[in-house]
Amino acid sequence: MKNPFILCFVAGMVTGMGNGSVFGAALMCFLGRAKFEHWGGWMGQAYNPLTFTGFIDWAMIIFGFAFYITLHVAVNRQNSLEQAG
Repeated sequence: MKNPFILCFVAGMVTGMGNGSVFGAALMCFLGRAKFEHWGGWMGQAYNPLTFTGFIDWAMIIFGFAFYITLHVAVNRQNSLEQAG
């Protein structure tokens, strides 16, 4: 593959956001809503990190980008090894 961007982005974001949702579910089971006054499920409030849903959504996005970066580095290193061999 000459440019694995799309493959890495889709696979990394899907995997990372899935793991971020598991993190959010575990957090919800452990803490409940804790100190989050609003659950934040409507329109722009769903992405406000001061609401519970917004915090979980941002955790999912951050996990997704972290997995994308990790996968992109791994695929690029694998491609360089295949090119050398």
